[in-house]
Amino acid sequence: MSNIQASAADDLPQNDKPDHAIRRTAEFHPSIWGDLFINYTCDDEGIHACKVGAVEELVAEVRRELIIASSAGTQSPQHEVMNLINALQRLGVAYHFEGEIQEALEHIYATLHLHGDADDDDLYNLALRFRLLRQQGFRVSCGDKKGQFKTSMINTNIPGMLAFYEAAHLRVHGEDILDEALAFTTSQLEPIASCPLNCNSPLLAAQITRALKQPLHKGIPRLEARHYISIYQDHDPSHNTTLLKLAVLDFELVQSLHRQELSHISRWWKLLDFSTKLPFARDRVVECFFCVVAVYFEPQYSFARKILTKVIAMTSTIDDIYDAYGTLEELQIFTEAIERWAISSVDQLPEYMQICYRAVLDIFEEVEQELAKQGRSCLVLYAKEAMKVLVRAYFSEAMFFHEKRIPTMEEYMHVALVTIALPMLTACHFLAFKWIFSNPKIITASSVIARLTDDMSLSKRGHVASSVECYMKQYGVSEEVALEEFGRQITDTWKDINEECTRPIAMPMPLLMRVLNLARAVDVVYKNEDGYTNVGKDVAILLRDPLPK
Repeated sequence: MSNIQASAADDLPQNDKPDHAIRRTAEFHPSIWGDLFINYTCDDEGIHACKVGAVEELVAEVRRELIIASSAGTQSPQHEVMNLINALQRLGVAYHFEGEIQEALEHIYATLHLHGDADDDDLYNLALRFRLLRQQGFRVSCGDKKGQFKTSMINTNIPGMLAFYEAAHLRVHGEDILDEALAFTTSQLEPIASCPLNCNSPLLAAQITRALKQPLHKGIPRLEARHYISIYQDHDPSHNTTLLKLAVLDFELVQSLHRQELSHISRWWKLLDFSTKLPFARDRVVECFFCVVAVYFEPQYSFARKILTKVIAMTSTIDDIYDAYGTLEELQIFTEAIERWAISSVDQLPEYMQICYRAVLDIFEEVEQELAKQGRSCLVLYAKEAMKVLVRAYFSEAMFFHEKRIPTMEEYMHVALVTIALPMLTACHFLAFKWIFSNPKIITASSVIARLTDDMSLSKRGHVASSVECYMKQYGVSEEVALEEFGRQITDTWKDINEECTRPIAMPMPLLMRVLNLARAVDVVYKNEDGYTNVGKDVAILLRDPLPK
């Protein structure tokens, strides 16, 4: 957070008694969306039913194609199966074929385990296979038996170089050859991106430019699909027509569903009227929804998206209360009220905190009532406990500020890995898993990436010293040195995440993928700027703009 100033908050919500507290306020711009999503109207039932029917027919057709290509005994070359799976994943429709894709990759892995890659000297196919299998959690080698890539792969063509670059982002600790490969392929691809006219293929030039800006492994799946549909449609004359039709129609249907959900959420947010009642807080409910779509976009998670967006929006408001408005005495009272988690505590709070407190309790009550229908209402306890842990950490940060001291990196990170809110959001995603509270490596790694990336985008958080300032003071180095060190730490921490997603795995892969997606969302939103506070164009591309015809 930046641009926090002290002000006598005469123009902010008041209690019955005059408020003479000197408060900090942050200069956040208002929401840019207005009532755009509130006023969204979807297709009538007839048109919607036709689109759903068309998608079902296309899915059946593609499923037959995938099964035939990957069936045991088929004459189809392995690379055709891999290219089909790659296209399904990159076009955003792989969720329709999870079982078939898993079976096909298990067959490819078994074949590799038995016969190795002696018959395949093509870097593109080797890199694609490595990436597809690693993404699925298979533990595959990055080199030959000597741990080296074959000499025939050094001077390769551009498609192979790009595939190699994308594969190298799935590296784990100890795979030095992939560290070298990433540096080498980057140096070879950058001149093409800077002068795409020198590339004979517009499709390839577009993919290279995109990959260097946002590697596939670290990108938001839904956003990557949106970009790839345009590339596939406009620049690949040999594209699979059936796949393209499915991708376009499915994207439109899912986008329509997301807009309906966002319309519901926007109405809820407008009724709360926080922009008037709590004007010091960020009005970013659309951006909150974008982050949730980044974690899971599939249609079956509609209720979860709506609830989690509300939780994130309230968490953002609470964050701003602790960072930019509440006095230390008020923050202590609010922390204690969250600990008690009872509506009877509301009368002890200042009026502006009462508004926020009631809204928080209402959201969790909504979740509890929904889960009660499934006989699982007790699971909400995990999410409540995670929120309590988060608020305690917010109060610890507030103490750092009021004590006017810069903590050590160890002190700071102990608290800041909680206040980045990723552990709390993960708990709210999954509710039932005690595993979340055992400090699993993947959640710690994702939190480190989130915190350091967030702090690097701001350098100075305003309300409390950032990790950058803490590191500079503790080690007596410049900001440039601190940023370079954090960049190395983030790179190394991604290897932790990749290892946790490689078999044997601690939890089911679908759960791990959601944690990975949270880290991806951070990489996209915060890598170059504070994209949550100052929204970028990605939100519009994914949620507002239709696919070009």
